[in-house]
This record gives sequence, structure tokens and C-alpha cells, in this order.
Amino acid sequence: MAAAASASDSLAVDIRDLDVSFATDGGDVHAVRGVTLDVRRGEVLAIVGESGSGKTVTARTILGLLPETARMGGAVVLDGTDVVGLGKKELREIRGTKAAMIFQEPSTALNPVFTVGWQLTEGLRAHGKYTKNEARAHAIEMLRRVGISDPERRVDDYPHQFSGGQKQRIVIATALALDPTVIIADEPTTALDVTVQAEILELLRRLRDEDGTAIVLITHNMGVVADLADRVAVMLDGEIVETATATDLFAAPTHEYTKKLLAAVPRLEIADRQLTAVAAAAEPIVVAQDLVIEYAGRFRRAAFRAVDRVSFTIKPGEVLGLVGESGSGKTTIGRAIAGLTPVAGGSLRVLGIEMLGVKERVFKRKRKELGFVFQDPATSFNPLLTIAQNVAEPLIVHTDVRDAAAARSKVDELLEAVQLPKAFGDRFPHELSGGQRQRASLARALALDPKLLIADEPTSALDVSVQARVLELFRELQERFGFATLFITHDLAVVDLLAHTIVVLHDGEVAETGTTADVLGNPQDPYTKRLIASLPVPDPVEQAARRAVWNATREA
Repeated sequence: MAAAASASDSLAVDIRDLDVSFATDGGDVHAVRGVTLDVRRGEVLAIVGESGSGKTVTARTILGLLPETARMGGAVVLDGTDVVGLGKKELREIRGTKAAMIFQEPSTALNPVFTVGWQLTEGLRAHGKYTKNEARAHAIEMLRRVGISDPERRVDDYPHQFSGGQKQRIVIATALALDPTVIIADEPTTALDVTVQAEILELLRRLRDEDGTAIVLITHNMGVVADLADRVAVMLDGEIVETATATDLFAAPTHEYTKKLLAAVPRLEIADRQLTAVAAAAEPIVVAQDLVIEYAGRFRRAAFRAVDRVSFTIKPGEVLGLVGESGSGKTTIGRAIAGLTPVAGGSLRVLGIEMLGVKERVFKRKRKELGFVFQDPATSFNPLLTIAQNVAEPLIVHTDVRDAAAARSKVDELLEAVQLPKAFGDRFPHELSGGQRQRASLARALALDPKLLIADEPTSALDVSVQARVLELFRELQERFGFATLFITHDLAVVDLLAHTIVVLHDGEVAETGTTADVLGNPQDPYTKRLIASLPVPDPVEQAARRAVWNATREA
């Protein structure tokens, strides 16, 4: 193992018999049970497991970031210092200098009212090591180090002026500012496109190899683990159930839970899904012809063209996968089909209605034939309503049903169709897990027996095993009810599992289109090739080869 060979023998983190419990109104919750693990300098340790397994709690103990309701036992030795029992002052001294954290969502980790330069220098000056000018110079150097172009100018920009991938790089630069011994990366690539994810992983790999930084990687993405980790610790119900080198774990997992996690990972298998002869001959549900969508410019600026001359069709029973990076225009197209964004040019016919210049009163009649599954069901549900009331809402709006009570029998049928007990209808959204909420969201989308379903990144934030169950359920329901689907995603493995045809978008234009087998099995456009090469696979040996291909396509 190359990283291990170059690493120092000294331990960066040494955790022994760690126990963590939380005091709640319903009694104590035992989150971590007898965990023992270590991380050496120049090594990446991945802690994997589903939500609630205890992986984030374990990692946060390294920085003393648990709430006051937590009770800890055991030892957590960080670069020679046991952090268990340290006071607030001592913890502040080790944060940033001995250990730093890269949070999952950079938009919430960065303060929107301060420039990125101010936020970078804040930690430097708080630790008393730099003057104001020295801190600014160091901030510029850190931005350059993580790949932000023109750092002398961009150091004075605000977070909203950067893309998602750039903001994650800035969060990494903030974590690196004081040259910590250990970096804790909590789902650092979950919300990123595959190409941006590949760049972030390459940056973390360089920190490990060139600086000897120890990295604790918390993730549920087994492809990311295969791409970056040296060793893997698998957690289940607060306990470590398996620890091994990444190569050994993927080649020969020993615990049944590990085997289940690996089996749940969607893989690029180049499926050849065919439409039935009846569906293929039917009139399309959606027809886009040279579609143009623009956003009006402000302060006398020209309009921004988000979608430029895009053409495709969706037939009854067909799943069309719309893929591309953030800013490619895929969500904009989904919103235009749903009548939520106006069409500026070309033609877009949805359920027989021309959307160019359409009046709301005309399209309103067709809305009941549309279903929408959102990326984050937690924010799409009304938290003050029960699941049954949320699922019944389309029935109340678009039919003669007066209230949720009158729709309860239909709601119960929908919940059972998405494999949720009907008793869950009496629960509130926060009382369901992420996967359960997404199933309920799917039930709501199917409430009116839609002819067309629009699914916008519906599984990107789910654990791999939960994602696998939701995708399998989605496929079963689509085949059972026969609705057409626009499936918007940046995950090519998910598209491979579901879609009959694929449209690849790049900067608002179609880079490539065709059947799933043709586009993924024999890509023609360099952008499509780069997307496929950027997708990590759960096999360290194969992933190393794919990384070489990705580097070659990036340099080309």
C-alpha cells in the first residue's frame, strides 16, 4: 500500500473502547459502543455505515464536537492528547491546529455575509500566528493550493459567487489553514457532481501523499471509499463490525452487513432496457424541439440562456434519464415541463399542451396528470401535517375529495404500494427516516395516477442500501403503473438501472443522446466519456484504472 509505506509509524488518532450515549426525554440513547480504531499519519481511514450507525458521532469525538447531552467513556487520543474531558479552552486550541473538519454541506459551513478571505484568515488570526497582511497572503496561498483560479482576486469574493465544487474546495482550504495533523471529512462529496467529486478526491489524495495528512473519511458512498481509502471500518448500530484494508474488504468482506452494503451499490452494467412495442408506437407524452429557456438579466444585463436548442421525446412507459453536472440545465428543463419555468423559444409540448406562451389557466387542467418527486423530501413535506395529510394534498387540490380523512383509504393504498405500513400515515415527517420520507414522497407523486412523473435527484442523499431499495421500488412501480418518467440525476449508475434512453446535457446543450446501452456502452462525446470515467466504482483495483482514464480525459 503506497500511502502506508510513506506514512510515519506514529499514530495521529488512537481511539480505545469509546462509548457515547445521549440523554433524551425518552431515555438514554447508546450511540457508540466500545469502538476501538486508529489512524496513522499519511493514511485515509474510511468509516462507513448507514445513517444512525454512529460513524459521525465517533468522528466528532476527535474534535470534541458532541453536544452537552452526550456522555463519553474510553479514550480519544489526538496527536498525543486525550481529548476526552478537555475543557472548552483546551478544545479550541486543538481545533484547526491538530484536527480540522470538512463538513458535508459547504453552503452552510460558510458564512454568507463575509468574504471567503475573511473566513480563511479568521482562524489564522484567532490562533495568534499571523498578522493581518500575513494572514491574507496565507489565505491566497491556500486558495491557490486547493485549485481556486485567480486567488488574489477571488479572496475578496463571497460564498454565493462560487460553485458548489469551489465552495467545497474553500472549506478544505479553511480546514488546511493551520496545517492540522488530522482532517475529518464528513460526506465531503455527497452533493457534488461526479466530475467535481473526482477533483475533490484527487485533492484529498494529494494531501495524504504529499503532506502526510491523516484523513478520517465518513461516507456511505462505497465508490468513494474504493477510490480514496487505505483502510475501512464498517459500523453497525454503534459498533465496529469489520476492519480491513480497502483492497481486502472489497475483495473478501467477512461480515454479512458489509456484504449487504457492497451488494447494494449501483454499478454501471450497461443495461439494455427496451420499450414495449405498444409504447414505442404511441404518441409521446413530452416533445421538446429546439427548446430554449432563458432567465432575464438584471441591471440591463443580457438574459442568461440556461437551455439552448434541446430536443428529445418521452413516450408512455418510458424512463428518460436527464444527466449532467450542476448548471447544465437539467432541473430547469424539469421545471419547464411542470409549468414552473417559462419557455423562451423552440417548442415544448407536454401532455398535448404547447408550453411556449402557455397561460396558467390552460395548463392548470393538466397538472393533475403530473407527479413530482423532489430531491429532499424533508423540505417538500409540510412539517405540521401528518404523512397521510401530506400524501392526500394532491387529491384535495385536484379532485372532489374534501379533506385528508375522506382520502384516507386511497392514502393507505398508496403507502402500501410504496411498502410503508399504513399506520405510518399518522406520523409526522420528522418521525420517518430519509428513505421512508422518500417513499412517502413517491406515494404523494402517484396519488393522482399521473401519466408523467418528474423525479429530480430523488436518491442522491440516501444511504446505499436505502437508495437501492427506493430505486428497486421505483422501477417496480413504473413497470406496474406504466407512467412516463423524466429522471434527473448526475449518477450514471442510477440512470443505467432505470432509464430506457439518456440525454446528456453540458452547459445547456445536448452533448449526446440515445439508448442507455448506446450512450453508456459506447459514448461518443468527450464530455460523456469524462462523466463515465469520473464515476467511482466499488473496487479499489478497477477504480485505480478508472482514475488513470479520468486523469487522461481531464488532461485531454
